[in-house]
Amino acid sequence: MSTVPHIAMVLAAGLGTRLRPLTDHTPKPLIPIAGRTLLDRCLDRLAEAGVRRAVVNVHWLGDQIRAHLKARRDIEIVISDESDLLLETGGGIVRALPLLGTAPFFSVNADLIWRDDGGDTALRRLAATFDPAAMDGLLLLQPRARATGHGGPGDFSLGTDGRLARRGSNATAPYVYTGVQIVSPALFRDAPGGAFSLNILYDRAIAAGRLHGLVHYGQWMDVGTHEGLNHAEAMLHGDAC
Repeated sequence: MSTVPHIAMVLAAGLGTRLRPLTDHTPKPLIPIAGRTLLDRCLDRLAEAGVRRAVVNVHWLGDQIRAHLKARRDIEIVISDESDLLLETGGGIVRALPLLGTAPFFSVNADLIWRDDGGDTALRRLAATFDPAAMDGLLLLQPRARATGHGGPGDFSLGTDGRLARRGSNATAPYVYTGVQIVSPALFRDAPGGAFSLNILYDRAIAAGRLHGLVHYGQWMDVGTHEGLNHAEAMLHGDAC
């Protein structure tokens, strides 16, 4: 893909149950880390990469997110409202597709902390690598050994051709999906209705050989738990980026 997508989907509708009681009255994307909210850090990265429009889905305490985003001037914000029903990752993007256009777009979870390590940024590397003729999705991966705050067995293995395979039921996998990706609208062709996980569409794309991965060079943190938040605060304390 020769140019960076100008549109992104930001998944911000989760309940944040693992971060209670912090999320009882504050939506997880608005939790501050080193003085800046998780959602703003995500939008900062997108704007820096050249994204001009971000579609942000909201559910839990969505009015707080709407109000907070009115202050952004560097990127156009469009809200995809899921206040009637939490649609999960797959269903949330399907609802937002009319707002995302017909070209490949970034999709980023709103509760991530990642930093680049020299060279080009992760988002620009994804854009340079994505080939819509061969891929329905290109996922940014973190080596499990460097996935701070993530204690799971990993998600994917990566072939020499860049294609992804699932971790077996009784195995570990070397890579964790970071929550950052480029996807084509083709991934959502004949998608289920209602609430569903993106994993359903990933499995279909894996079977067709059209789900690929790219390894991230820098730092990445799972901030879905109190421990993860503490790690992120320590890493970013005093850092302006």
